[in-house]
Amino acid sequence: MKVILNKDLAPLGEEGDVKDVARGYARNYLFPRGIALPYTESTIKLFESRKEEIEARKSQKRQDAAGLKEKIEALEIIITMPAGPNGKLYGAVTSQTVADELAKQGYQIERKRVEVPGNHFKSVGKYKVTVKLYESASAELNITIQGQPVKEESRAPAADHRRDRRRPDQAEAAAETAAEPQAEEQPAEAAAAEIESQPAAETGGAESAEQEDNTSSEA
Repeated sequence: MKVILNKDLAPLGEEGDVKDVARGYARNYLFPRGIALPYTESTIKLFESRKEEIEARKSQKRQDAAGLKEKIEALEIIITMPAGPNGKLYGAVTSQTVADELAKQGYQIERKRVEVPGNHFKSVGKYKVTVKLYESASAELNITIQGQPVKEESRAPAADHRRDRRRPDQAEAAAETAAEPQAEEQPAEAAAAEIESQPAAETGGAESAEQEDNTSSEA
């Protein structure tokens, strides 16, 4: 279905552009929101009367894009991320990362307008990314990615936490199991002492019996 755009809609087109779109997309989305109008003789005449007005707006957008191009190319975005000794990042720098950094500098650029070679950077270094502005205008942005060392001791607690990740009942059972050998030691020691003392008691009893027998025989 052929329509005329009444407003800019990236990436479909700009105000005044004639586009072929799906009939359902036009009826359910573009027409209800006033983004586009049906391509008819009446709408063609309407846009012909607005041609100079539309072109003036486009000219202003071109000027704004040229000024923004100079500002962006004068920037150097520095991004610091955790990295290993070999310079490999623990993570990646993506188009969203760059768009967020530009926003911090006061430049609201859509993520889809930022082109990162290979879709992401995984190592420290200096890079260039392309920022699409308006029509064919684009800017080259300088990116410096710095590595932030990760201390091993700061990573150790996380590993310990993973090892100790047990349910309360499992932890309680483990604690009871660890305590059992200590509980058995005292009875074992008492039994040993009892065994050691037992022969003496039995010997004493035998001697008394022998003395009684001797006394009886003498009598």
